[in-house]
Amino acid sequence: MATTFWPTQEHWSVQIPLHSPHYRTPSLSQDGVVLLKPANFSVPSVEWESLEYLDWKSGGDTNFAPLASADGELDCRGFWDKGQPDKGAIFTSNAAKAPTLCNYVTSVGANFGRVRIIKLEPQDHETALRSIHRDDNNRMNPENEGWVVRSWLELTDSPNSYMLLMDNDADGLPDRSTERRVPLSRGSRFVVDTQRLWHVVVHNANTPRYALITSFESSPDLENWIVNESV
Repeated sequence: MATTFWPTQEHWSVQIPLHSPHYRTPSLSQDGVVLLKPANFSVPSVEWESLEYLDWKSGGDTNFAPLASADGELDCRGFWDKGQPDKGAIFTSNAAKAPTLCNYVTSVGANFGRVRIIKLEPQDHETALRSIHRDDNNRMNPENEGWVVRSWLELTDSPNSYMLLMDNDADGLPDRSTERRVPLSRGSRFVVDTQRLWHVVVHNANTPRYALITSFESSPDLENWIVNESV
């Protein structure tokens, strides 16, 4: 698809490390993404509609409601601003309003970091592509511990929207030949190594999209969960 925008070597994502000795879950080694079975439980809409949201921009016109943060405060910043890697999180005041979602996160059995509800306003492919990026998930993460990845649970139904994913070319830029689109229907779930893959959501709708995003530390426990829950 022709586009008027494409990242260059000056894009900040290019400087984020791709290789390290961290433990990585085998399930993500091939593609950097694993699709999970749709959620077999329902989440009452009050669990995302009643939360306190912060104006925090990432991947488009977004607001975030933190369910867990570095210190339990309503804060969207990276954990490194508090002197720690993105794991060992503490639930925030929003968590009491979202018991189903918090129980889901803890049921995975893996160490988790940032847990947030994203509210994303509509954006077409061209607009979204301007925000494609890789995440700096492992800043300050000790190299003898697990690589931090992210999981998604879609809370609203956006069947015409998709997570756009691309791996890296030889220059560290998005490789068009590896493009993958993950549909965002309600209940859909997936795990992505977002430090490896360039990603952004194309939201073809006229209402906001809501989803749960959780940072998890790679470990045998996370791997077992992914294997058991994968399609």
